[in-house]
Amino acid sequence: MELVIALFFSTLRQATPLLLTALGGLFSERSGVVNIALEGMILFGAAAAAITVNRIEVATGGLEAFWIPWVGLLVGAIVGGLVGLIHAIASIKYRADQIVSGTAINIAALGAPSIVLQVLYNNTSTSQEVNNRLPLVNLGIGEVSILVLIAFLLVPVVWWVLFKTPWGLRLRAVGEHPEAAETMGVNVIRMRYTAVILSGMLAGIAGAYLSIGFLNQFIRAMSAGAGFIALAALIFGKWHPFGVLGATLLFGFAQALAIQLQGGNVLPATIVQALPFILTMLVLAGFIGRSRPPAAVGKPYDK
Repeated sequence: MELVIALFFSTLRQATPLLLTALGGLFSERSGVVNIALEGMILFGAAAAAITVNRIEVATGGLEAFWIPWVGLLVGAIVGGLVGLIHAIASIKYRADQIVSGTAINIAALGAPSIVLQVLYNNTSTSQEVNNRLPLVNLGIGEVSILVLIAFLLVPVVWWVLFKTPWGLRLRAVGEHPEAAETMGVNVIRMRYTAVILSGMLAGIAGAYLSIGFLNQFIRAMSAGAGFIALAALIFGKWHPFGVLGATLLFGFAQALAIQLQGGNVLPATIVQALPFILTMLVLAGFIGRSRPPAAVGKPYDK
């Protein structure tokens, strides 16, 4: 029973950054912009959150206060949104190849935080540990970060926004038939900018969860492919919030199971560590069925 409970909570913790990131990617891709930069946005958000909290602690002499991690979370979201803005400018204004733009951001996310870490901490791999982490919520049989609950509550909210509001209708129209949406008075460019920035903010929040919620410091490349797995979950979930929820829980379970199996003799260690990525490749290869993306995704729009 204890093993089942441990696996359940581990699944929730592992699924949370995937869910937040995939919901962000859902907005971007529903608007017609491929966001392969999610991995980089997670890392930038994680670094910004941890460094902000640490700098506040240093400036206040180690103050412990409930508001400090929330400031870190806000900064992580803002930085993620700014990275999303960069991707939006390259992809929308200059009509650059969206895959190339996203890849460039991912590469930058491996180098830029290291420069900041070198300046602040005299190393290129980790920030200092923080004392002010995001609060935990007691579920009776275990504790989880408050962002776990927020992430799962966001699923019906995102569904309602996308499918029950005029804004959501316009967003979906922009991702399917931007020319037709434009003739109906929808500002396609503005909608796409908004969606990509929102995508970056949610990925930045996912990064903040990793650095000041799940752990208590930023570690270089700590996302460990979460952005790419979130993209796979987005495809597997057929670009629908509840489908994304199911897919991220599946991937989260695979990661949690890999953690539980580590140290055992059930499977070789390399196979155990690769389980989430094997599942990702199977999904991307279409092993579990085909998904139809928004018709205009990846196609630059020329007004």
